[in-house]
Amino acid sequence: MTEPRRFRLAACQLGPIQKAESREAVVARLLAMLEQAHGEGATLAVFPELALTTFFPRWYMEDQAEVDGWFERDMPNPPTQPLFDRAKQLGVGFTFGYAELTPEGRHFNTSILVDRQGAIVGKYRKIHLPGHAEYDDARAFQHLEKRYFEPGDFGFPVWRTMGGLMGMCICNDRRWPEAWRVMGLQGVELVMLGYNTPSVNSQKSEEGLEDRLFHNRLSVQAGCYQNATWGVAVAKAGDEDGHPLIGGSLIVDPNGKIVAEAATEADEVLVADIDLDACTFGKTTIFDFARHRRPEHYGRIVNQVGAEPPAR
Repeated sequence: MTEPRRFRLAACQLGPIQKAESREAVVARLLAMLEQAHGEGATLAVFPELALTTFFPRWYMEDQAEVDGWFERDMPNPPTQPLFDRAKQLGVGFTFGYAELTPEGRHFNTSILVDRQGAIVGKYRKIHLPGHAEYDDARAFQHLEKRYFEPGDFGFPVWRTMGGLMGMCICNDRRWPEAWRVMGLQGVELVMLGYNTPSVNSQKSEEGLEDRLFHNRLSVQAGCYQNATWGVAVAKAGDEDGHPLIGGSLIVDPNGKIVAEAATEADEVLVADIDLDACTFGKTTIFDFARHRRPEHYGRIVNQVGAEPPAR
C-alpha cells in the first residue's frame, strides 16, 4: 500500500536544557511533545540538534572522560527507549539530534530519522562544523564544536521513506547552499534540520537576536525555494545556564514561504499540513535541474575551498 503524500508535520521546539538536567528528564519533555503532536494529527515529528543535552560545546573541557559523558554510545539506549516505544505505538515518525560516540571512538554531531514503525531508517552526521578547537579569550563565549566533533562522513543522503524523499542536515549546514543542492539533486521533498544557535554572535556583539532570526529564516527559505522542497528547522531555545539560544523554529513550503513559526523560546509544538506533491511544479519548471543546470561551469564549487580573487 502506498503511503500518503499528504500528512501533518510537527516541529517540536525545545526550551532550554540546563547543564544539570538528566537525559531521563529531557526525554520526558520529548514524550510530552510527541503526545501533543500526535493529538494534533501529526505523523512525523522533528526535534532539535543535541536534543538530549545542553549545548555543551560552549564549555571548554580538557578531560576526555568528561567530554564523552555528553555522548551517546548506542541509539536507542535506556534513557531514549521510551521515546522509540511510544512513537511506534502512536505510529509517529521522528528525527532528533544527539552527540554520537562510535565503537571506534569517533565523535559526531548526529541526527537520526525514525519511521512510523519505530525503525531507524536514516542517519546524518553534521558536516559544516562552526566555531573553533582551542580556548579563545577574544570571544564573548566559546563555541567548541571543532574541538568535540569531527566533520560528518556520510555526505548529504536522501531516504525514500514515509511516502516521500527526505533528507537531514544540522544547524550551520543550513547556511551552506551546497548542502541543500546536494539533497536537491536527489529529488528531496522534505529537509529536516535541528539547530542550537546562540542569540548573539560571539565575535560580533552587535549581531543579536533580530539578525540571528533573520539569517535563520533567510537560509531555510532560500534553500527550500531554490530546491523546490519543504523544510522544517527546529530550535533548542532559551537561556541555558546564562547562555541564550534563539527560537524561531519554522516550517517552510517549496515556494520559500513560512507556513508556521514558533512564538516562544520554550517547549512548543508547531504543526502544518504537508503535501509533498507541491514540490512538483518547482522541480519541473524553474528548478528543473536536468534542463537548466550547467555543471561544466561549476567546477570551483568542488575544486576550491577558500576564495581566490582574480589577479590584479
